[in-house]
Amino acid sequence: MNKVININLGGHPFTIDDDAYFQLDSYLQAVRKSFQHLEGKDEILADIETRIAELLTTQLGTRQIVSTPDIGAVVKIMGKPEQFEDESSSGSTSQQQTTQEKEYTFRPGKKLFRDEEDKIVGGVCSGLAAYFGITDPVWVRLVFVLMLMGGVGAFLYIAMMVIVPKAKTSADRLAMKGEPVNIQSIADAVEKQFQEISDKLSELGNDFSRKKKR
Repeated sequence: MNKVININLGGHPFTIDDDAYFQLDSYLQAVRKSFQHLEGKDEILADIETRIAELLTTQLGTRQIVSTPDIGAVVKIMGKPEQFEDESSSGSTSQQQTTQEKEYTFRPGKKLFRDEEDKIVGGVCSGLAAYFGITDPVWVRLVFVLMLMGGVGAFLYIAMMVIVPKAKTSADRLAMKGEPVNIQSIADAVEKQFQEISDKLSELGNDFSRKKKR
């Protein structure tokens, strides 16, 4: 007979037995250690915890208590930190990579979100563009403009702003594009965001310096 523990994971409450808790805690510590050198480590871990919470919610269904098989299934989907470390540090063979991809890559299928990182109003058009694989959201925006002229565009847009959730996490943005969702893809997405911010700040600093010299 196992004890049960109440925890909060990614903003979601769970009741978990102590064996599963030990397994989950060890896994999250390994993830934290793996990404401790990255600038966005806190955001990476938060996004990973949120994704794990979503997967556990799906797996539990009507059950109330998280058990070790549930954690094992989540780890298989998300991937183990050492698997990605080995892949990046010691040139894996193509056969090993293929095996790892089959075991660890999880493609959830595309999900419709509002993309507020590329928005003019509410991110509806850019979210639809990502969902349908349209490279430039301007085409979707043109469709809404034409619909607006016909009198239905505004109503439809507002309705979608209310109904369609915004992409809050890196996992959401990956799912929006139908890309694999595991600890490495989440980490890569967060790193990319931090790099883009750093590049923009550097560009602003250079522009300011040039203007100051004039």
